Amino acid sequence: MTRSGRRPPAFALLILVFSLLFSTNGYPAKQKAKKAELSKLRTLISELRVDLDKVRSSYDQLRTELGVAERKIGKLSNSLEKLSKSLKKKQKSLKSLKKKRDSLQQAVSGQRGHLANQVRAAYAMGNQGPIKILLNQEEPAAVGRVMVYYDYLNRARTDQITILLESLEALEKVKRGIDTETKQLEKLRSRRLSEKDALEEKYRQRGTLIAKIGVELKSKDQHLQAMLKDEKELARLLGVLAEALEDIPAESGESQAFSSLKGKLKWPTKGKLLERFGSKRRVGKLRWQGVMIKAKEGDNVRAVSHGRVAFADWLRGYGLLIIIDHGDGYMSLYGHNQSLYKETGDWVEVGDAIAIVGESGGQQKTALYFEIRHRGKPVNPEKWCRKYAG
Repeated sequence: MTRSGRRPPAFALLILVFSLLFSTNGYPAKQKAKKAELSKLRTLISELRVDLDKVRSSYDQLRTELGVAERKIGKLSNSLEKLSKSLKKKQKSLKSLKKKRDSLQQAVSGQRGHLANQVRAAYAMGNQGPIKILLNQEEPAAVGRVMVYYDYLNRARTDQITILLESLEALEKVKRGIDTETKQLEKLRSRRLSEKDALEEKYRQRGTLIAKIGVELKSKDQHLQAMLKDEKELARLLGVLAEALEDIPAESGESQAFSSLKGKLKWPTKGKLLERFGSKRRVGKLRWQGVMIKAKEGDNVRAVSHGRVAFADWLRGYGLLIIIDHGDGYMSLYGHNQSLYKETGDWVEVGDAIAIVGESGGQQKTALYFEIRHRGKPVNPEKWCRKYAG
């Protein structure tokens, strides 16, 4: 019997092994469940998008075409951004290789000079072989010194030749690297120009579509109906997302509760507030449910807090839109982007770049639409963010 009811070490070890086995087996199962739920969410969003994009009138047809054009603009813009980064990286690498080449060329030049000096020294000694040098010396002490000098000179010359050959080989390798990098750089530049032309063409198509949409919406009443429809579709989307997200396991790790961040959030981008929460819109009695922040095209849009991307796609009236779920019924919305960096299911941290500022959704000015919602109800972002957007 063991003292004080303690179990023997072997038994304790067995319990530890079993607990590790069960915890290890449980982890993949949780991950599998999480992936399955995310896959279900993406499928649900795809089905909802098809329904929202249904053509019910010529106006809907134009808006659907606008969505297609702006989604392509977003992808091309994202691709161009990545190409620009690759170009900068290649240019930096090329510059580094050229600097290395210049350094090696200088070293080779110096090594050739040293070798030439040694050859001249050998010639000054009469270019004689060791036997001849030995026979020409009369003093035994002088013979020893001369033979040591001769041996030293030969070894130094051999070493210099070896170093020179190695430097020449390294120089040739660097030159080949420069040729390869230069060719890759030219390919990237060519591809970037091609995608830039494609992007400009998409922008022209977008301009034509916006003009046609303007013709379709001839009266204030038509504008009002379109806005009401946009708000209704957003509310429907948020309802579907809130319901679907309840089944998806939360990410492990600690994060501050969104409710405790009121008044402390950083604005998603720098700029001036064009439209404030609750102010009247240009038609009817509609009011702004979020804010419009005037910002530079291409500026980063950043997540205001930790959360999961619940939606990342184009939506009528809001353009390329990202919705982040922060838990406990809180969501933040970022609309009219030029390009999206994140996908549905991605986890983001506060300050992560999630998109870039644009004018998608048929906007005529570059600005970010930003909303915060709690259990589907819009709340004033100015009460949640620090003083002002700027």
